[in-house]
Amino acid sequence: MKTYKALEQRFRRIAAVNGALAMLGWDQSAMMPDGGAGARSEQMAVLSVVRHEWLTDPALADDFAAAEAQAARLNDWQRANLREMQRQWRHATALTPKLVEARSRATMACEMVWRKARKDSDFKAFAKAFQPVLDLTREAADAKAAAFGLGRYDALLDEYEPGGRAEKIDGLFAELGSFLPGFIDKALAKQAKAPAILPLEGPFATETQREVGLRLMKALGFDFRHGRLDVSLHPFTGGVPDDVRLTTRYEADDFTKSLMGVLHETGHALYEQGLPKAWREQPVGEARGMVLHESQSLLVEMQVCRGDEFLDWAAPLLRKAFGGRGAAWEEANLRRIYTRVRPDLIRVDADEVTYPAHVILRYRLEQAMLAGDLAVGDLPDAWNDGMLTLLGVEVPDDRQGCLQDIHWATGSIGYFPTYTLGAMAAAQLFAAARAQESAILPGIGKGDFRPLLRWLRANVHGQGSLLTTDELLKAATGKPLGAAAFKAHLKARYLS
Repeated sequence: MKTYKALEQRFRRIAAVNGALAMLGWDQSAMMPDGGAGARSEQMAVLSVVRHEWLTDPALADDFAAAEAQAARLNDWQRANLREMQRQWRHATALTPKLVEARSRATMACEMVWRKARKDSDFKAFAKAFQPVLDLTREAADAKAAAFGLGRYDALLDEYEPGGRAEKIDGLFAELGSFLPGFIDKALAKQAKAPAILPLEGPFATETQREVGLRLMKALGFDFRHGRLDVSLHPFTGGVPDDVRLTTRYEADDFTKSLMGVLHETGHALYEQGLPKAWREQPVGEARGMVLHESQSLLVEMQVCRGDEFLDWAAPLLRKAFGGRGAAWEEANLRRIYTRVRPDLIRVDADEVTYPAHVILRYRLEQAMLAGDLAVGDLPDAWNDGMLTLLGVEVPDDRQGCLQDIHWATGSIGYFPTYTLGAMAAAQLFAAARAQESAILPGIGKGDFRPLLRWLRANVHGQGSLLTTDELLKAATGKPLGAAAFKAHLKARYLS
């Protein structure tokens, strides 16, 4: 056990560096003045190299071999921890320190350019900063592909979803691709026969929006002793399990978007706060991957908080907070607002029916860019053509088009498919939770989310990385990841 315990100590130190990088990244997006970019780039690059050096120490190969020889003496959590240590080690040893440092500096610089380029709809400025990011990401993909015996895209996908493969994604997306067009037509036809949506008249004070968001976060179970809510250009969740940082953005004329953004990020945050305390600072104590992470955000935002029980409970709260009166503020109208199907430009504001089309477009484009089949300069035209084909929407400018997301600026190629895979997992998990715990829906209707949170803590959050994604889903729902529960959910909500 001595060698294994030494490995635990090494990875505890690596976790501390990861946590520092996470907090620096949060601050960069939420608080840091633009003038701090140079110093922050240096800090994050140095820490990235330090982490890489610790992960690629030549002695680790012998340590892993010795620990494997004693695996029979380890318990299930320790064996899984050893597996996850080795996975991180393999990813690290595939890259040189020089490449790690160059990627850190390039993505930091590109994110800072993206902030202004998005605001100004200036794709040329972004393209100049993004090209080095893409080149370095392609170099990293090639190195990992050679080390793992995988294709270029799968090698990157494995960073975000361990064991994830494009072949499986292609099959699931093809199933959705054949289902959604006809379904969208039916949902729109049914919606056209319903009473017209009554607008909620603003403006809505930012402070009031924030207070409502904080109240709902607390009701859902977020622990404010270990986290906070702030503002950023693109909503995200960062930090560490004992200090989870959420962000959203506010619009004075529409509180519904920022509120759902807060609820979405709260789902991520609850997952982080619920990870097994006994395994904090160890790889097995981390979230399994981004499919399950996105499942938790989408389970809260889409499955729960757009459902009848939640809206019946929340409507009086919203009326009181914003001083709303009249039919527009009644539960029925709020339900129509939050379940409106409308092909639109912005992914983070998309309804759950058309959302997969946004993800499928990005999945195709990033594969093409990574393969060298799509030049950076041709991205806007390819994006605009895809939006027209998949959603029938014309893109007026790049700010609302290919510059709307931060992911590519930060080199996160391989991340996007996990959003729609997460939506499938969310539907599967919520269906199983309702079937296994009868108190969940009545609880939501009263603003009591404890039955749901208990189920998620036991079946998802508390599992950490003990199981693979499919193993966890099989244990919790009886089936591996599939599209059936997601399609059944859409039919029940939008056609019944």
